[in-house]
Amino acid sequence: MRRARQLKDHAVEADLFRRRALVGFLLVLLALGGLAAWYFRLQVIQHAEFATRSEANRLRLVPVAPARGLIYDRKGRLLADNVAAWRLDAVPERAGNAEALLAKLQSVVVLDDEQRSRFLRDYRNSRPFKPVTIKLRVSDDEAARFAVDRWRFPGVELVPYLGRVYPQGALFAHVVGYVGRIDEKDQAALGDAGGAYSHTGKTGLERYYEAQLRGKPGFRRLETNVDGRTVRALDTVPATPGTDLRLSIDIDLQRAMVDAFAELEGTAVAVDPRSGEILAMVSLPSYDPNLFVNGISHADYQALNDNPSRPQFNRAVLGGVAPGSTIKPMLALAGLDSGVRRAEDKTLSTGMFYLGGQRRGYGDSHRGGHGWTDVRKSIYESVNTYYYRLALDMGIARIDEYLGRYGFGKPTGVDLSGEIGGILPSPEWKAANASKQGKWYPGDTVITGIGQGFWKATTLQLAQATAMLANNGWVRRPHLVKDMRADFAAAWMPVELVPPTRGSDSAAHLQAVREGMIATVHGPGTATNIRHGLTYLIAGKTGTAQVVSRRGSAAMNPRSLPMHLRHRGLFIAYAPADAPTIAIAVAIEGGGYGASSAAPVARKVFDAWLLGKAVAPPPQQEQAAAIDANADAQAALPPDFSGVQGSPGAAMPAAAPATAASRR
Repeated sequence: MRRARQLKDHAVEADLFRRRALVGFLLVLLALGGLAAWYFRLQVIQHAEFATRSEANRLRLVPVAPARGLIYDRKGRLLADNVAAWRLDAVPERAGNAEALLAKLQSVVVLDDEQRSRFLRDYRNSRPFKPVTIKLRVSDDEAARFAVDRWRFPGVELVPYLGRVYPQGALFAHVVGYVGRIDEKDQAALGDAGGAYSHTGKTGLERYYEAQLRGKPGFRRLETNVDGRTVRALDTVPATPGTDLRLSIDIDLQRAMVDAFAELEGTAVAVDPRSGEILAMVSLPSYDPNLFVNGISHADYQALNDNPSRPQFNRAVLGGVAPGSTIKPMLALAGLDSGVRRAEDKTLSTGMFYLGGQRRGYGDSHRGGHGWTDVRKSIYESVNTYYYRLALDMGIARIDEYLGRYGFGKPTGVDLSGEIGGILPSPEWKAANASKQGKWYPGDTVITGIGQGFWKATTLQLAQATAMLANNGWVRRPHLVKDMRADFAAAWMPVELVPPTRGSDSAAHLQAVREGMIATVHGPGTATNIRHGLTYLIAGKTGTAQVVSRRGSAAMNPRSLPMHLRHRGLFIAYAPADAPTIAIAVAIEGGGYGASSAAPVARKVFDAWLLGKAVAPPPQQEQAAAIDANADAQAALPPDFSGVQGSPGAAMPAAAPATAASRR
């Protein structure tokens, strides 16, 4: 029998459809509700955020770099200036491929290989939104060509800025220093504000006063179209210019000091003993700081590095030598202040000084000795034996105490970065730094007394100590910046000075030392060669720092050595001796004797400052130099070399009053 045909249940299907339709409707409602909630979140909850983003697409903030503070000499003459310039920047996320960009730009601007490689390196390492400099100092012609073809280079901008220039060139390289292109380390230190700056101080005052000189950036708010082109400028928050600096240095005296060196190499520092103001500071040879502002070329940098005289090395604050006999006035004062010596006490110089139990002696410059010597004669004849005996009687601990008061063994605090403190010899220093030479011996103390051995002092420290002798025992911190002003229209405000400390309290002790220093030049002393034609009094002390030593007992003339092995000639002095306004320390590399090399430099600097002129060296300078009795360079030290003999000079002439003292 045929099976009956099964019929559909329409009621069940209808119910199933309704249920499915309801689920679908609910899903649609849910989707619409989610979409509505999303729109509500965008339009209401996050309205401020997205409005800001939208505005940011329309508006662009461009940092405005501040004008860097200017640097002047004491008379208001520019040492560091700003000039208008253009640079070419590219933003990686908008400029695209770096190689392709350079290929397109070659028809507009001239780029050398160093500029190309530097840009490619910085471009790869930069964040996508950070501008990268293609070329600093774009010429006017290049700027005009780029302006015409600007549409071809999206993401590339011609940016105006103030470039740094140094009108005096090498004359102030070691004082003012220079600025250089900002690097990643500088950017990290500056934080978000770093994008406004293209340069930062690298050396000298430019580095030490970077925070004051750079100023605070502003910004311009620009309206742009969809292509990123500027439509109009909406508003500007001006940048705050950097602080101007006025130095205590005088251009004319600085130039006179350099001229006094002629072809010699070395360093000199002149200070005003009454205030600690640095009047001139040179380190020779020097270099042109303008080479570094926009990135020095490889050839120029290689030439500086290959120069054995190291032009970039600031000898005044980073170098240091044994002070030799220039330390004797300070040690003489220490002996008097400590009570170990009285001014009238005398020591017998027979030509050689021996420690008990030792066969080897320590010599004086005169093989026959200087006879009975008091503190004044010990200075103007530079009698080593007096200081050998004094050093032993004082002991190294007391020497360290008093010489430390005078400023040795620590930085002076001058406003230049990286100043060294030198070495004030002590058993502790030897144990930490020269332990292979054994413990501290009496011989170490003996040679410390004449400024040899482990000693290391900078010309700045010597100038500070010399100023202390001239300034009634007050130790003042040397400083370069005299005044500051917030902007061109503001008044100059003096820099707050560090209070002076007391080096010596005894006017009588200071006077005894001064009389010995005056007799060095004007009496039977070691620097009589510079007194020719003097119209004012100079108080000074010659010195020589050994570079090589002798072996055995043979004497040696340092002029017979190659230049780099010759002794350094030293001279410290102040003038006018009866009313000091300038103190100086001079160190000549390879100069041999201080009287023949360093003292004439000081004389010319004094003449330039006090009289407004320079004088030719006296005709008998070389003959007088041969009798320089700086015995520290010739004494029979273990090891040492010794030997030039001679008469130190004639009787002291009457000096004319220092009528020019009030000129400065």
